[in-house]
Amino acid sequence: MCELPVIRALAKPLYRRRFRAHRRGNAYFGAYSSFAEAMHDIPQGKPADYNTQAAADLYNHRLQHVEASDYPALFWLKHFLDDGARRIFDLGGHVGLSYYAFARLVEYPRDLRWQVHDVPLVMQKGRQLADERGVASALEFVERDQASGCDVLMAKGVLQYLDYELAGFLVGLDALPQRLLINLTPMHPQQTCFTLQNIGVAVCPYRISGEPQFIADLEALGYRLMERWEHHDRAIRIPFEPQASIDRYHGYCFVLAGEQASGVPRAARIDQGQPAQGGDIP
Repeated sequence: MCELPVIRALAKPLYRRRFRAHRRGNAYFGAYSSFAEAMHDIPQGKPADYNTQAAADLYNHRLQHVEASDYPALFWLKHFLDDGARRIFDLGGHVGLSYYAFARLVEYPRDLRWQVHDVPLVMQKGRQLADERGVASALEFVERDQASGCDVLMAKGVLQYLDYELAGFLVGLDALPQRLLINLTPMHPQQTCFTLQNIGVAVCPYRISGEPQFIADLEALGYRLMERWEHHDRAIRIPFEPQASIDRYHGYCFVLAGEQASGVPRAARIDQGQPAQGGDIP
């Protein structure tokens, strides 16, 4: 009833106040055409990104826990490790959550290099934790350009928070990653849109990517889609914005095919897909 035209005009401002005061779990508000538009509408007084100490401590309980949604990516990662992959670039990997959790089920090669990029305060916490656990030689925290030429680029639950598209980021690297593992990503069946997500410790712009263009942009770079899966236990319902709401999340495995990771004329790759240029992680 609150979404009926007359009632909506009264109910939406009330919900916005409730959204601002949200403290536990995830809440969503609004539908926007760009990251910048969503950023401009963040309520005053709330952190607008994950670069806080509270965010660095947010997922400590997942260090020893493999979630059900992790298993498709874990399957492909083990396959790639068995096939000789030795450098994993974990984009938005927090304090190394996947490195620690997956170690319970996968025997890592001794020469594995697992590189994580995240916001500064989270990486600071990750380095401290790696030192404490004696894994600093294998688990590194690096700048994002270190993804160049990696064996596997993994992006779990992070693409929705970035102010740039994945294809645009890849185009800027000196050498393309050989394989892409993408998991827990909200996808819209038609077009890209943005909302605001309140995670309790911050309110962040939140990208819901248009799946057709997302896949087309990666294929234009020379990637071949190996597998696609869906997470029906994850959904986004945005009050008053049913056109932007989705009923599942997605995961993908891509491999570079038909060309080498480096040495390919970049202009030719861009012209095929016109992926957006990137910015900095929020």
